[in-house]
Amino acid sequence: MDVLPVVWFIIIGVLWIGFLLLEGFDLGVGMHLLFSTRDEKERRTMLNTIGPVWDGNEVWLITAGAAIFAAFPMWYASLFSTLYIPLTIALLGLIMRAVAIEFRGKVNTERWVRFWTWALGIGSVVVAFTIGAALALTSTGLPINDNGDRVGGPFAWLSAPAVIGGLALVGFSLVHGATFLALKTDGAIRDRAARFSATWAPLLLLPAAVWALWVQFANGGGTILSWILVALAVAGLLVGWVAARRRREGLAFLGYGGFIFAGAGAIFAGMFPNVLPSTLDAAHSLTVWNASSSTYTLTVMTVVVAFGLPIVLGYQTWSYWVFRKRLTPGMIPTAHDVIPAVLREKATAD
Repeated sequence: MDVLPVVWFIIIGVLWIGFLLLEGFDLGVGMHLLFSTRDEKERRTMLNTIGPVWDGNEVWLITAGAAIFAAFPMWYASLFSTLYIPLTIALLGLIMRAVAIEFRGKVNTERWVRFWTWALGIGSVVVAFTIGAALALTSTGLPINDNGDRVGGPFAWLSAPAVIGGLALVGFSLVHGATFLALKTDGAIRDRAARFSATWAPLLLLPAAVWALWVQFANGGGTILSWILVALAVAGLLVGWVAARRRREGLAFLGYGGFIFAGAGAIFAGMFPNVLPSTLDAAHSLTVWNASSSTYTLTVMTVVVAFGLPIVLGYQTWSYWVFRKRLTPGMIPTAHDVIPAVLREKATAD
């Protein structure tokens, strides 16, 4: 038995978990901009908590998709063609978020700022829901035939698991984002974020728990490893919730992070060796064996990752360490018009 496909299945699982842990609070902060603030100074404070790291966090999504493409081309081709519509919507949401973050502070008018605030918040919800739906479907199954092609119309993917997965990632992002804000800010923002995390976590994390259990029972009752990870996820949720209620933000962040780390691990362990189950016939399912690249390709990729991944992890850890301090509205400078100032300087120079 070739072990490299299994190794790369684990690596891809780790990449997706990294995306959920890091981009999860990014998306959550974007959503909280819509309802957890009282003035523009607070919104700018919240936005500055993710300002130095949000684009680096999105790299985990790109890397996970690229790893699937290179290591399991059949998985990539079948998944991305079947989910063309939700993944296109996710891409539009990512573009909307990025543009909103970059453009929001360029002009200091109420209409301009309000528009980009809503663009950022809605884009965050769209990305979380569509990516969550896609991940849920790759773990529970899609209507694919023996050639890996979709059977049914363009919305054949829209099902109960897709909705549960979408709600799971939206709910987790809201809780994770609130815990991150409680950890990274002080004052009124910190208090409201801490209350949100302590109050709404059990309800908002329920879809994620349903998703994890669905995968276990849909794949023959799961395995010993997957159930151990489910138990660890429950323990992480309890630790996070109790810590949030006691206003221990660091432990709450670790607890909720442990919930998604172990929960996502349970999903990947429960679906193994499938990478994309077929809901039409189990014989049509794509597995780590029939969907993987050649041994030579996987060997080259393993060597590259062995050198590159530690560098990426080291750099990202360093960036989080540099920007580890709490923020308050008093640290945020007065808003000003960037674009008009630039234009005036250019006109003066001409």
